[in-house]
Amino acid sequence: MGLVTIKRLAADLMKCGESRVRILDAKKAEEALTREDVRRLVKERVIIKLQAIGVGRSKAQRKHERKREGRRRGPGSKKGTPFAAKSRKRRWIEKTRAQRKLLKSMKQKMDNSAYRKTYRMVKGSAFRTKKQLTIYLEEKGSSKGEAQ
Repeated sequence: MGLVTIKRLAADLMKCGESRVRILDAKKAEEALTREDVRRLVKERVIIKLQAIGVGRSKAQRKHERKREGRRRGPGSKKGTPFAAKSRKRRWIEKTRAQRKLLKSMKQKMDNSAYRKTYRMVKGSAFRTKKQLTIYLEEKGSSKGEAQ
């Protein structure tokens, strides 16, 4: 039997591809006539199966570790628009919740009508930041004891 045929039979017996089959002793292998002979050669380690080659994960693990440390997050790594990372709606929700929380903490110092007005302004995105909101409240002097 030819070596090509033996290789094909061995691959079938060892349940792998022909590229993973290695014949160590060609003379001994050529003497094989039947499938049983090929099975015997596999048992005698004249024909061996190479270990499967996989894709290593070490680079990916190293990259993941760097990301966990906070690296690889700069502007050069960003893809898409600024709103691809966080939508406009999500940004609005986060900003509004923070401003409402601040407003709630200042509620006892405020007149009720002033509180309601400012609350509505927060909803309408009148203030970009909490700092702007505090400046507005200081300027208005919307405390209960003060004149408006």
